[in-house]
This record gives sequence, structure tokens and C-alpha cells, in this order.
Amino acid sequence: MKILDECIIYVRREGMDVIAFSIVEFEQRLSKTRERMADAGIDVLLVTDPANMNYLSGYNAWSFYVHQALVVFLDEDQPYWIGRSMDASAARHTTWLDEAHIYPYADHYVQSSIRHPMDFICDLLRNKNRDKHVIALEMDAYYFTAKNYLQLTQGLPNATFIDGTNLINWIRIVKSDQEIEYIKKAAKISEKAMQVAFDMINEGVRECDVAAAISQAQISGTEEFGGDYPSIVPLLPTGEKTSACHLTWTEETFKHGEPVIIELAGCYRRYHSPLARTVVPGVPTEEMKKLGEVVVEGLNAALDVVKPGVTATEVETAWRQSIEKNGIKKESRIGYAMGLNYPPDWGEHTVSLRQGDHTVLEPNMTFHMIPTIELGHAGMEISESFRVTETGCEVLADFPRELYVKPNIRLA
Repeated sequence: MKILDECIIYVRREGMDVIAFSIVEFEQRLSKTRERMADAGIDVLLVTDPANMNYLSGYNAWSFYVHQALVVFLDEDQPYWIGRSMDASAARHTTWLDEAHIYPYADHYVQSSIRHPMDFICDLLRNKNRDKHVIALEMDAYYFTAKNYLQLTQGLPNATFIDGTNLINWIRIVKSDQEIEYIKKAAKISEKAMQVAFDMINEGVRECDVAAAISQAQISGTEEFGGDYPSIVPLLPTGEKTSACHLTWTEETFKHGEPVIIELAGCYRRYHSPLARTVVPGVPTEEMKKLGEVVVEGLNAALDVVKPGVTATEVETAWRQSIEKNGIKKESRIGYAMGLNYPPDWGEHTVSLRQGDHTVLEPNMTFHMIPTIELGHAGMEISESFRVTETGCEVLADFPRELYVKPNIRLA
């Protein structure tokens, strides 16, 4: 039996997993979505972003390699989960939807050259007399393909299709108290994983072994709660490759005096709290020491201006003014909204901390501020995830904000 109350509930069908939020919270999310749909003249919203599917329904499975969706109707009080037949059980275990709204397609739709899951969705919309309505699609979502669009437009020639990309993402930008609790747990996991990385990195240690230890720490979590798989694998560029911040790891060993960037995230119930630091095994160059000081000073300056009512561009300006005093320029953004997500990204694709983004910060927005500096031959990352509070900001992870210099320990 489903218990409807304001607190987190433990809803179980037979053998059902714990749902992460109350039915009331899911209904509020759906209501906000339908309000935005009405404002935009949308009758049907087709949701294919796994994070947005999770946000509205709770659905959580590694099934996004096949086509799946939520279909939200403006005039109905539950969305329809659409997915592969073998994944319907996962929908029963993880969503708040009743059986009538779990609507699987047969396996012969999977990776077929003669039929497509979007054909199945077209049939649903025709059967519900929605084939002449305004239908919004998440056209720029990772898992919405060109083939999806072709099958929908060919199958529903009388419908009007518009772009609904990020409609739900902008609702997600302000977190509930329960979401903040999950992100704070993720931050504890990121602290643990970063400490594991610091402890292991030494001259002669293989990069892949450190990456493996980080992953183990991320998934095992803490003694109080376990971790989830993060949306991005550990990033671990070294030496001159620290100027290429999105490299992962190799089987090479760490070298004396060469910087190592560590970018990772703790993840709890799909909510992330990223963290980046730079470590040098042995003796850093004077340039690296100075660069670390510049990044920390700029990061502190930017965090100091964060509060409700300030815009994203004002936060970036504080960083820019700080580093330019030291003769350094950086053109890319210094951060982004983050939280609930699936591979390949933990960002929310809404607010960026950069010039020209005039989004006004509100309490319970969460961001990853990662003001990377690349010099061509070297780079530096020291980042913080933070929550906007009623009066300022709360940094989520408790970890030393500095270039970490590790005494050289040569392996035998």
C-alpha cells in the first residue's frame, strides 16, 4: 500500500526497492512540469533524458542503452513509462507509477531494422488521440537520436513538434531538502575517494591502480551509506597532460615532480558532488606553486560573492578579476549547475558560471565551481561543489583547498 505523506516513504510492491522521495514530492515535480507545458502550449512532453525520467518517476536502471521515455500528458496525473519489456520490472521496483502507466514494448523493437521504439510511442499517442497535438521533444538530450526524430515525425505527420530541451532541467535547478541531503552524502563519498587518491599517488605507482582505488571508494561509500556509480569516470591527467583536463588514466607510473589532476565525484542515489584537486609527488616547480596560489585565491573570491540575488556572471567576474591581477586569463566557464544525472555527465545543462549568464542565484541551487587553468604545458584544477544558502553559500566537501604536495616516496 502506498503511504502518501510529506516524509520519505518506503513504498514496496513485492520485493520493491525503496523509492527515494515521497509520492507528494513526485506529484509536485509533475505539477510544475505541467505548468511549464501549459505556459509553452505543449500538450505532450516526451522525456528521454534518464535524469529527467528519474526526476519525474523515480525510474533508475542501467537501461538507457536502449530507447526509453516518459510520456507526460498535460491533462493526466501520471506519466507513462515506456521501455523494453524486460525493464518493466525495474519500473515497478523504482517508480511511483501504477501498473497502467508502465507501458513496455516487445523485445522485437530492440535494435531492429524494421521497427523502432518510437513507432510504439506513435501508436500510444494515436490510440490516445494525441496525434494532432503539440508534442515537445528533448531534442538536445544525449539519448534522443536523429532516428528518434525521423520515426516520430513520419509516424505522426499531423502533430506539431517543438523543442522541449531542458524544460525539466530548469525545474530541477532548485533542489528540495531531500535532494540536498543526498548531495551532502555524495560529498562525503567524494571526500573519501579524494583521500584514497592522495594516499596512493606516489612516484612509481601506476595511474590505473589509483583510478581503480578511486572507483572502489566511490562505490563502497562510507560506513553509514554506500555509494553509486558516478556519471563520469575518474579523470587523472598527469604532467604536461594536465593541460588536457578531460583525460582519464593510462598504465604509466607517476613521476617525481609531475603534477596530477584528480577530478571525481561522490554519487548517492544518482545525486553527485564533484571535487577536483591537484597533487604533486615530490617537489613542485615554482610555477606550479604559484599557479596553485592563484587558483585558490580566485576560487575563494568567487565563493565569497555567492548569495541569493547575485547572478552567475557576477560570480565569474569575481574570479576573473582575481586571476587577472596575476596576469592570467581564462575564457571558458568556471562552473555549472549539478546534481542528479546519468552518464556521460553530472552537470544539469542549465546555469553556467560564465560571462553573460544572468541567471539569478536562489537558495538550494547547487553548483560545481571548477576554475581550471591550462598553460599549454601544465594545468591546475582545484574545485568545490557548493549550495546556495539563504545568506551565502555552503561548500559541500570538507577537504583542504590547496595544491597538495606529497613527500616523495620511491617504490622499491
